Amino acid sequence: MASNQPIGIFDSGVGGLSILKEVKETLPLESFIFLADQDHVPYGVKTKEELEDLSERITKFLLNYHIKLLVVACNTATCYVLDFLRLNFDISIIGVVPAVKPASEITVNGKIAVMSTPATAESNYLSKLVKNNALNQKVLKVSCDGLEESVEELNIGQISNLLDKYTLQIAKFGADVVVLGCTHYPFLKKDIRKRLSTRVKIIDSGKAIAKRVKTILKKEKKLATGKSKDIYFTTADPLNFSKVASALLKYKITGQKAYI
Repeated sequence: MASNQPIGIFDSGVGGLSILKEVKETLPLESFIFLADQDHVPYGVKTKEELEDLSERITKFLLNYHIKLLVVACNTATCYVLDFLRLNFDISIIGVVPAVKPASEITVNGKIAVMSTPATAESNYLSKLVKNNALNQKVLKVSCDGLEESVEELNIGQISNLLDKYTLQIAKFGADVVVLGCTHYPFLKKDIRKRLSTRVKIIDSGKAIAKRVKTILKKEKKLATGKSKDIYFTTADPLNFSKVASALLKYKITGQKAYI
């Protein structure tokens, strides 16, 4: 039985659009309700309790649009509230996990760099991920302070300066695989690529998430068959969101104000 109900996706900001892009390419008939909680960005400075409160309010907001599946398109939120959401809501929920396991399978020299927000870098979640999947490899956690915020502001100069700094750490470490552990970073993939050796592989979770969404919807017999329609929300300024989102996705996005 088909279901033309939308898929819900939320992030602390515009980074989750990189996940939406991958899912849309895999499932072009699906509709989406996307929410960027820009009024509370960055999530990395929030306590677990604050993140639980925000994610609960956002999920309730999205459920008003009868979503059939929820994607938590934020690594920090996934680290701290995924279990909480699954416990409290009767809906399939997918989190974004840094691609440490795939990285461990393709590294040649055994050195992996994980670029993430400070909160993700310091989380037990990432430590367990490394312990369970890359115990025999050397893993450099690159705490990319300020990079997420610079993408939110489309601050090209600041992005360039920060990437120079963080990719230098990676080059000195000698990693041959770089994991993009924040959904904002895939938009910077070309800029990261040109700062590193051509032998370095750069991976993120986007395609894996899209594949997971398809698998679950197929299993639950909820794949869409109708015409897709997407709605974009922000908890901050819709005009600014629309400008940044359109620049990142390279097509016109019109955001609406969400009150959570």
